[in-house]
Amino acid sequence: MLQSVTGVLSELEQRLAEPSARGLAAAVTRAMRDRVLVDGDRLPPIRTVAEELGLSPTTVSAAWSLLARSGTIRTDGRRGTTVTERQAPGSPRYQRALDRHTAFALDLSTGVPDPALLPDLDRALGAVTGVASPGSYLDDPVLPELAAVLRADWPYAAEQLTVVDGAMDGIELATRVLVGFGDRVVVEQPCFPPLLDLLEANGADVVGVAVDEQGMTVDGLRAALSSPVAVVQLQPRAQNPTGVSLTAARARELAELLDGTGTVVIEDDSAGAIATAEAISLGAYLPDQVLHVRSFAKSHGPDLRLAALSGTAELIGRITALRQLGQGWSSRLLQRLLLALLTDRVAVRQVAASRGEYARRRAGLVDALAAEGIEIGGNDGINIWLPVVDETAAVVRLASRGIGVTPGAPFWTLPSPPPHVRVTSGLLSSDVDVPAMAADLAAAARGAVRFSV
Repeated sequence: MLQSVTGVLSELEQRLAEPSARGLAAAVTRAMRDRVLVDGDRLPPIRTVAEELGLSPTTVSAAWSLLARSGTIRTDGRRGTTVTERQAPGSPRYQRALDRHTAFALDLSTGVPDPALLPDLDRALGAVTGVASPGSYLDDPVLPELAAVLRADWPYAAEQLTVVDGAMDGIELATRVLVGFGDRVVVEQPCFPPLLDLLEANGADVVGVAVDEQGMTVDGLRAALSSPVAVVQLQPRAQNPTGVSLTAARARELAELLDGTGTVVIEDDSAGAIATAEAISLGAYLPDQVLHVRSFAKSHGPDLRLAALSGTAELIGRITALRQLGQGWSSRLLQRLLLALLTDRVAVRQVAASRGEYARRRAGLVDALAAEGIEIGGNDGINIWLPVVDETAAVVRLASRGIGVTPGAPFWTLPSPPPHVRVTSGLLSSDVDVPAMAADLAAAARGAVRFSV
């Protein structure tokens, strides 16, 4: 373990390729990789580093912020800043969101679709068994027939389209291609916890922008773009957790701000076919700056592990090349199963019926909460975003009633976010007493009622 301040600074200076926050952060990372800095080593004070390396204190502070975000260093007040081994890959925010120690009578914390509302696979499986699956590593990674069906229902005329192993697989690949250490990435506020985990694990500088009833706010994005932004991440339909869907007018305004910036927009249409809102993409205005991902997990089955991804030939080519280092392509057998589900008239009717049922369930809960004096934003999807007085107390109170909900803190980038809980309204089947459920939720939100156990 290095004890000498001079020794630490000498090692960093040797590895400092450029006099910037990103360059200094990279130097620390290289020193750790070379094992000259190890877990527990203390870094010199910011002013000392700045003076000895010819940097400004602001630059050093920014570098430390980048490293702290990726879990490379830890700042402990008077104890100073120490090197810490990066945690094993995972999703700590999502694990916090789903940290359950109780079996609930009604678990509304998961954000998953109702299995009873997924289309029947029997007919689709029968269609697949009669078709030989390609057996070569050199076959086209996307079935041409599936690509044609997808393009017919795509929200813009994309230059190229591929299939990936679910929405987060596509987003993770795109992030690896587009986001470097310290790059600024704009996300919706609040947003999906695994996305924040992914960006922070990649060392991104995450910037949250508020959403309103039309989607990401224009003023918020304009402020974020005052400094270079590598990527903007957004969910155009049934945003998780708020249920907000992007309007055509808002999409046009956001596109005008982004036009010519070089910033790439990654759109995660995770709700897909169960969303009631129109499929909208900034790709209609900025086809060269958009990657659009559509998931089929909620509409056709999580175990299909399939999503479609569109973009320019150059971007899709880079993502496809990166995939060659791993899984190579998504199972063509599963692609044929998805194709059968998308073209079978019975399956199409089942998905349409599920879409209507999810809308009915959400509207029913929203109306019941309104009767309790609580207004809920958003208008789509399988979740509601419930404001509460005390987040922890609300989760505990509902758990005492056998109801599981998700705490809101992991969905935010803010250090002290406004308290909320996410409730998966899509799991409220017809045997649930929705008015009674709304009364329990309202009481927990107000934090004024003691439940008997």
